[in-house]
Amino acid sequence: MTQKLLIFQSLWAMERRHTDGFERTLDENIAMIRQAGFDGISAHYTNRRDVVLLNETLRGSGLKIEAVCFPRSVEDLRLPLELATAFPVSHINLQPDIRLRRVEACLPLLDGWMRLAEDAGIPVFIETHRDRMTTDLFFTLDLLDRRPELPLLADLSHFLVGREFALPVNEENHAHIRRILRNARAFHGRVASREQVQIEITFPHHRPWVDLFLQWWDYGFRHWRSHAADDAELVFTCELGPKPYAITGRDGNDSTDRWAEALALRQMVRGLWDAQERL
Repeated sequence: MTQKLLIFQSLWAMERRHTDGFERTLDENIAMIRQAGFDGISAHYTNRRDVVLLNETLRGSGLKIEAVCFPRSVEDLRLPLELATAFPVSHINLQPDIRLRRVEACLPLLDGWMRLAEDAGIPVFIETHRDRMTTDLFFTLDLLDRRPELPLLADLSHFLVGREFALPVNEENHAHIRRILRNARAFHGRVASREQVQIEITFPHHRPWVDLFLQWWDYGFRHWRSHAADDAELVFTCELGPKPYAITGRDGNDSTDRWAEALALRQMVRGLWDAQERL
């Protein structure tokens, strides 16, 4: 048995939001993702009707699912877990949609969510994300001090833009990010700069930021591999979001082809994993 890297594509990232008003159907998006060779998709698991339709569309595709939810209480996680039991997922990505100011106030929520996840036998990972419990890097580090085994889903773009790390990133900030990565059980992939949460990865002048994220992901992958089971699967989701995440031109449309950049991002990430395999 060997460990595997599975690369998913976010359904949210498939939204065009173009000024021509055209949006692909769910069937068309799933077909694009499957034909491009992705291993799965990331989708909301917050509405039963939507989840049923999604799984009907996915039937026979072989694509796996990352389920995303936004609970504000312990009880809010019950429906996503019920749906994930009926319509199996790789894991649940929990964005804690509550902005408490004290670590102590967060612990009962985190403990309750982890207890429900354990009872259901479904992996639940807490995403690092702006405007959530984990919006601040230092606050999240304080949470880890109190709950050292808390499983995270690392979206590092939010911490970089939130803390405005300058290049070259100093060792103190690298150490903070490595602490987050040691708890990462899955990843969301986009590249940020110190001022923008999502930059065009194909622009040559953005390459230093791309290299920074590749360096961090490489560390995260290595740490995960050193602790995961021999047959474990690590999920990396390409999540190049539509505007206002995507930078737009004067015409109000994306400055690059986000689908093409998602494919390029997948190739970069696969290259990291393959390079580790050769060592």
